[in-house]
Amino acid sequence: MTTLAWTRRRMAFGRFWSVFRTRRAGVAGLAVLVFAVVMALIAPLFIDESVTSVLHDTGRPYSGPGVDSVIGRDESGRSILELIWWGSRTSLLIGFLAAVLAMVIGTVIGIAAGHFRGWFGALLMRVTDWFLVLPSLVTALVLAAILGGSMATIIVAIGVTAWPSTARLIRAQTLAVEARPYIERSKALGAGHWHIMTRHVLPNVAPLLLASITLEVASAIVTESTLAFLGVSSNKTSWGTMLRGSYDWNAAANGAWWYIVIPGLCIVAVVMAFTLVGRALEAVLNPRLR
Repeated sequence: MTTLAWTRRRMAFGRFWSVFRTRRAGVAGLAVLVFAVVMALIAPLFIDESVTSVLHDTGRPYSGPGVDSVIGRDESGRSILELIWWGSRTSLLIGFLAAVLAMVIGTVIGIAAGHFRGWFGALLMRVTDWFLVLPSLVTALVLAAILGGSMATIIVAIGVTAWPSTARLIRAQTLAVEARPYIERSKALGAGHWHIMTRHVLPNVAPLLLASITLEVASAIVTESTLAFLGVSSNKTSWGTMLRGSYDWNAAANGAWWYIVIPGLCIVAVVMAFTLVGRALEAVLNPRLR
């Protein structure tokens, strides 16, 4: 049975990949993401956290791209390339974990609201609507300012403000799944709430979650960069804190365009890659969009 299950999974993945690779934009985005993740993972093999210290390097401040530094240096003479390389670990990690937290909260509330009808489901949706109308960036900014600017706090602040749209999406899919005849047969055979939600509903909404989480990661990275630029993040180095540093030290007036442009391009490239992959996954996993 185990061998048969793995065979079916390999066949399903093969069918998925054969359709996904026809989406050129999605494949290009996936290539960018694989490169960014691999570079972030191998960063400790070549550099360490000391690159974030102002005492790490004695290079000439605001020296431009050249032999001394491939893409220039910051106000303290630190290499922008090393800062970006190390900062990718922070930006990607916060983006992934915040998106996962938002997906978990949204999935639990969405499935519960779709499965349990009556006052309980209505209460969950009213709470969701309340969070949905709140400006997520302002709410995350307030939470981060109150709780502190640590990495864990930023992840929680982003995660607890990004789940409402996922909850509504999952609730709609849950209602569609539970309207199918086999759910009625499962109930008639004595299946409980937990069995129906975990064995029937969750596997059917999982493909939708896979597409949604890639889009959430992109949104989380942008939000983290915004919070860092606004000064509520205490992380030593991320792409957002680099933009904040370029603003604080007036890099534009000093002609250090590389200090502003390069971190911004990294954010744009990764966010665009996640968006392209998410759109491609959505089109592949949702037959109505093919």
